[in-house]
Amino acid sequence: MEESPQEPSMQAERDASWQRLTAYAYLSAPERLEHIAIMRVFCGTLLADLAVPDVLDKLAGSDSPAARLDADTLSARLNQLVKWGNLLPSTHTVKASSISEYQRARSRYQLSKLGERIQRDADEVLAGADAAREVSSELLALVERGLRELGELVGRPGGAEPQDALERVSTVFVQFTEFADSIRDFYAYLGQVLARYDLDSAEYQGFKELLLDYVEAITEDVSFRAPRIASVLKTLWPQLPGLLNLLDSHSRGLSGGPLGADGQLATRVQRSRGRELADWEGLRGWFADTEGRGSQVDQLRDATMRALQSLLANAKRMLRSASGEMSRRKDLLRLAQWFDEAAPEDAHDIARAAFGLYSARHVGIPPATDEVVPAYTSWWTGPVVEVPVSLRERGSRAQRGRASAVEDHSEQKRRLQESARAQAEARRAAADELRSASGRFAQIRLTSAALSLLLELLATALGNAQLRRTADRDPEHSPGFTVEAASSEELELGIRLTVRRVEGTATVLRSTDGDLTLEDLEITLVGIGEQAPAEETRVSAS
Repeated sequence: MEESPQEPSMQAERDASWQRLTAYAYLSAPERLEHIAIMRVFCGTLLADLAVPDVLDKLAGSDSPAARLDADTLSARLNQLVKWGNLLPSTHTVKASSISEYQRARSRYQLSKLGERIQRDADEVLAGADAAREVSSELLALVERGLRELGELVGRPGGAEPQDALERVSTVFVQFTEFADSIRDFYAYLGQVLARYDLDSAEYQGFKELLLDYVEAITEDVSFRAPRIASVLKTLWPQLPGLLNLLDSHSRGLSGGPLGADGQLATRVQRSRGRELADWEGLRGWFADTEGRGSQVDQLRDATMRALQSLLANAKRMLRSASGEMSRRKDLLRLAQWFDEAAPEDAHDIARAAFGLYSARHVGIPPATDEVVPAYTSWWTGPVVEVPVSLRERGSRAQRGRASAVEDHSEQKRRLQESARAQAEARRAAADELRSASGRFAQIRLTSAALSLLLELLATALGNAQLRRTADRDPEHSPGFTVEAASSEELELGIRLTVRRVEGTATVLRSTDGDLTLEDLEITLVGIGEQAPAEETRVSAS
């Protein structure tokens, strides 16, 4: 049977994966505290090889268990770390003035890349595994701004300057990676808290404030920024291959190294974030549903809803605590501590008091009427009495009815979705009407929806306007003010409005709801990405 040419490469890949996983062995070994202290010594240096005496000197001033190791034991620990792949034997040339000095310094070690990465991750886990990490939500606004500025650079005549574009791409992905990591860490902590069903009133109050205030603020901020970032990425996407080629031609980095005999890079290179198309696909998939399985923003909303449901479950549990239907985890832990600290004779008393291990008691269930049991009959050999399930399992005779079915809100959700979809379609139709009527407003009567959208954009533009003090030509009149050109835009609808103050003009907007006259104002309407002609797109004055 012939061996497939792919089997040797697959076997080599499995062996490499096994070797990488073996590097984690020192974290679970019995001497793990000593191994961690030794690895921290090597991680505290850069490109340094250390011998056994050097490591002993650095460990001597620490309070770790490895500080008490002798030279022979430390040498065994170092050789074991070499075997696992965390350390490498150094090729440093030993210069010694005596045989004893050569024997002490001949075995030198240096840190491997895999060992440094594993120790760095382990220290990070040990330092803050149980802490709640704050979400860097302010980075999301910086990501949006960086992508928008990058899109403007790429779209301008002549294209973007390579170094400027490279700096902006690297900055955007560093900010996005930090934001995404903080989101994952915070929701992992949130899931750890949600798994508890023994929250007391103080813990529940703090958790409620955390969930209702902090998580809600994060979700609202992400929901506000996500469509804007998705819109910018959609505009930038057709120009992305050219941008990546421009960055590669400007700076190849380590990927521009020598090639091997097979035409591939001689050294495996992990490129900076943002230099590959896959990085951009991951960024777009975070904010938009590109594969039909939901975006990360959708998962964030679902996780928040599950957290709220867990909060309500804890609230119901606390309300039912008066009837005894509550978690007894803390009580059981306290009881276990009493058992651990008690003497053997006291432990029996605690068990009898805690679990009711007394003599047999009458539970109030009479035997069958046709069955007479003498008083001297032992309960061990006497007839069996059927105990109701409610009394046997819950200790209560109260009957329980069927639980009510969960109310189905699918029809209400469908109506709300249809209503929202109809409103969005109406706004898009109004935007199309405004773009088609641009420059002919004096001759066209707008619909009510188009006029409402126009007034919405106008109000935003006037709110963004800046007043500039000007001297009146007539010295008898006091100085006046003029409005600098201000604009507002609706990214989802693809329309931009610009307003200017022009003395002596009167702009009339005609609609089915009536006519609106704007004194001394001139309005320009264009689609986003279009250049407004000098006179055609301005609203004509009556």
